Amino acid sequence: MSNMALPKLKLIFTLFFLQTLLTSPTSIQAAPANSDLFREYIGAQFKNVKFSDVPINPNVEFHFILSFAIDYDTSPSPTNGKFDVFWDSVNLSPSEVSSIKNQHSNVKVALSLGGDTVKDVHVEFKPSSIDSWVSNAVSSLTGIIQQYNLDGIDIDYEHFSADPATFSECIGKLITTLKNNGVISFASIAPFDDEQVQSHYLALWKSYGHLIDYVNFQFYAYDQGTTVSQFINYFKTQSSNYNGGKVLASFISDGSRGLSPENGFFTACDKLKSEQQLHGIFVWSADDSKANGFRYEEQSQNFLATPH
Repeated sequence: MSNMALPKLKLIFTLFFLQTLLTSPTSIQAAPANSDLFREYIGAQFKNVKFSDVPINPNVEFHFILSFAIDYDTSPSPTNGKFDVFWDSVNLSPSEVSSIKNQHSNVKVALSLGGDTVKDVHVEFKPSSIDSWVSNAVSSLTGIIQQYNLDGIDIDYEHFSADPATFSECIGKLITTLKNNGVISFASIAPFDDEQVQSHYLALWKSYGHLIDYVNFQFYAYDQGTTVSQFINYFKTQSSNYNGGKVLASFISDGSRGLSPENGFFTACDKLKSEQQLHGIFVWSADDSKANGFRYEEQSQNFLATPH
């Protein structure tokens, strides 16, 4: 080998080394990993549940999600992004948020947008225009989030009077602005397996998925009697749909749909954990869990806090 060839060889090695350095962080980020995140919706059903009623394991990351902030007035009719509080604000007040966060350093509190109904009327996502909706939403939500000392938002619209592209731009710009302004530190979405719902959330994911920290997929929207193997298949399908996202396992605490804790939910979670795919668990909802003494909240958190 001539001396002329040595610099060229060194250059090739240097380029290969640089390429390895540049590509490594991406592969590390993309690697699946278990999480000790537990999340619970609270306040939508006005059953006098308080944050302090819910058992909190100090060895998990715990998110309460206030349900719901809605851009409707009390008549009820849509307000084009002017959000108001529609959760049980008597029991779940700003002072109660401060109190639970002061008592438990592992607790964060978020609010969820939309939901299924307001006063038995479907909550429709119905913007007049993208810019006007975003402007109103940023302003009204910043006020609520700062008043309540909240940490994040969750998107749970389930009915739509706008196409997927409009939904994607409105919600994507809202999350972008709230994060850039330092108003929130995380955002999640709460889709379920319905054609119209998925078309809207997948459009949002395609354009703004990099800004969405968690996918609260409503696995309890599947049929009651869902088996462990069906649940695992549903989980893998949705993890593929929301590729690269932290898709959480979920159950409904009244056991009315999906895979319940009595029928194998934790067996399914154990399998996901063994495959390094359990990004956390969320529950709908604390309001219903009050009747059974929050036993599955305790079980979920103990499960998450225990190394596999």
